[in-house]
Amino acid sequence: MDRIKICHLYHDVLNLYGDTGNVVSMRKRLEWRGFEVDVTDLSFGEFDRNVKYDIIFIGGGQDFEQGILTEDLFKYKAGWLTEQIENDTTVLAICGGYQMLGNYYITDKGENIKFLGAVDFYTKASSPRMIGNIVYSTELNGASPVAAFENHSGKTYLGKGVEPLGRVIKGFGNNGEDGGEGARYKNVFATYGHGPLLPKNPVFCDSILLTALKAHGVNDLSELDDSIENAALKNALALYG
Repeated sequence: MDRIKICHLYHDVLNLYGDTGNVVSMRKRLEWRGFEVDVTDLSFGEFDRNVKYDIIFIGGGQDFEQGILTEDLFKYKAGWLTEQIENDTTVLAICGGYQMLGNYYITDKGENIKFLGAVDFYTKASSPRMIGNIVYSTELNGASPVAAFENHSGKTYLGKGVEPLGRVIKGFGNNGEDGGEGARYKNVFATYGHGPLLPKNPVFCDSILLTALKAHGVNDLSELDDSIENAALKNALALYG
């Protein structure tokens, strides 16, 4: 069986609210099904254009963390990451990592910070912060809603050809205005859902894994005992009201 390669980009900087748990969840759900998994952490100055990853994960961070890595992003990774996205690599990006994939970010002082531009959207600072529990529906999850936590001051607006990842049931989502949450472009999954997101949303996690595994000829995943994960989701939904 092929080895599945996961890249955790800026693992040491973008890990707000335990976003690393998403990588752990993907790895364990693959290993429980018999896959061998390599997880590569990439930070400042590190990347290898010759490695073909199956999944690239980018976590969330505060404005400070996003600011200090911008130089590295454009110096080493911008072309590579854009190429990976256009070549249908599966990407999961959370909050700050989500915003980085877009065109730019307008700060509360009116400064325009250029970002990657790999996906057509932009973000602008707003007040008050959009913070709290979020529940959203997505066709990737069937009838089960996704539960997570959001904390962002940026309002994100999607461009042409970019669909929201889901529709907000409770919370703010992209901008608190249009009911959209996150973004879908090619095999990119972008969301404001922290959490970590995947451990308590196993169906959603498997949807992301299947997107990546199709390149290995895998179109279905064996069932796992998700009783604990589903209980956590049920409790979260009950708490969220």
